[in-house]
Amino acid sequence: MTKGKGKKKTSLQSGREQFTMKIVTSDRCEVCKTPCTRGMDYVERMSQPGAVGNGVPCILTRTKLGR
Repeated sequence: MTKGKGKKKTSLQSGREQFTMKIVTSDRCEVCKTPCTRGMDYVERMSQPGAVGNGVPCILTRTKLGR
């Protein structure tokens, strides 16, 4: 039997921690308990007739990548 190769952990080359945030839509921003300026600007833009949007990154959902 041969041993399977596992995933190799990669280290951050820049030396800085990296973070990720979830993308939220305007309906989620409207009911947020701690509204931010980015979210409120997005809600305002989406309230215009014919507006199309893909969401904005939410700072409240920030998580650290890697270890």
